[in-house]
Amino acid sequence: MTPRRSMLVLAAVAALAGTAAAAPGPAGLTSRQLAGQRVIYSYPGLTPPDALLQRIRAGEAAGVIFFGENVQSSQQIAGVVQQLRDASAQSPVHQPLLLMTDQEGGKVRRLPGEPVLSEKQVGRSADPEAAAKAAGTGAGENLRGAGMNVNLSPVLDVYRQEGNFIDEFGRSYSDDPATAAELGRDFITAQQAAGVAATAKHFPGLGAVPAGQNTDVGPVTVNVPLSQLRAQDEAPYPAAVGAGVNLAMLSWAVYPALDPSRPAGLSPTVVQQELRQRNHFCGVTITDALEAGSLQAYGSTGNRAALAAKAGMDLILASARDVQQGDDAADSLAAGLTGGSLPRADFTAAVDRISSLRSHLP
Repeated sequence: MTPRRSMLVLAAVAALAGTAAAAPGPAGLTSRQLAGQRVIYSYPGLTPPDALLQRIRAGEAAGVIFFGENVQSSQQIAGVVQQLRDASAQSPVHQPLLLMTDQEGGKVRRLPGEPVLSEKQVGRSADPEAAAKAAGTGAGENLRGAGMNVNLSPVLDVYRQEGNFIDEFGRSYSDDPATAAELGRDFITAQQAAGVAATAKHFPGLGAVPAGQNTDVGPVTVNVPLSQLRAQDEAPYPAAVGAGVNLAMLSWAVYPALDPSRPAGLSPTVVQQELRQRNHFCGVTITDALEAGSLQAYGSTGNRAALAAKAGMDLILASARDVQQGDDAADSLAAGLTGGSLPRADFTAAVDRISSLRSHLP
């Protein structure tokens, strides 16, 4: 076993044992720095702005997400990543930044190269298990080559109809939950062995969302019975947890069977009871895009960030390609921590989980 694989296995074992707090977050940080440990920033164009570099140097950012508009070539984005890492080296937080993208495969790829196959193509290949492992290895090696350490993949949604929201771009392995579970596990295991953290998404599942609906654009309600939600949509998650998946992304859809009034990522019932207690996930939770149209009823960026944190989300994904959005989220979290609306014990536990993940990544 290589040293890198050994470290990732140890990280997964620690998470599964619920010992993430054994690697505590940085001590002696200001409230704004602690808040920044929970925010993933984004930026427009090919060059990270000085404002972002300043946040990183100040220890006020957990990481950065990259989109297609940030990537001109593998060489160019590797240079950007090194610039961000150099800024982080001047930070009081002596842990690697979380440097992430969506490299699912098929049409959803931010970097050129692997994985070339979409999840649906993997699921329909002659040897799906081998294809899923190859995709995971390919994604991991591709991101590592660019200096990144987190992939917001795999999608574990179990699609219901051909051409529906999640199937339209081939983003689901199968309409069979057992197949989705097996192939998702294979991808996770292979990718994390390559040194890149995996993210299971979008809990509890978007596989029943019809074509034409999208949480990025507006509110979505997944109105399926609890028995079906658990037997189909949540079915791949125990395998992912068993494989030691490092992160889980929550959906912004509303699931009346679990919580009729709040999107999953703003619902303590979904985050803490359904994902953590029922599915035994002990790793890092991350929101979907904070600017999503499905959150239009929840006010400002700061309010959305505070509600997500209160629900139990660890990382807040400020992905509007605007550094100010990340600042607004972090400022709100800092105010909540200082004012007491976000309990310090819960806040510290979230930072500890994030810190544990970062300490095991390159």
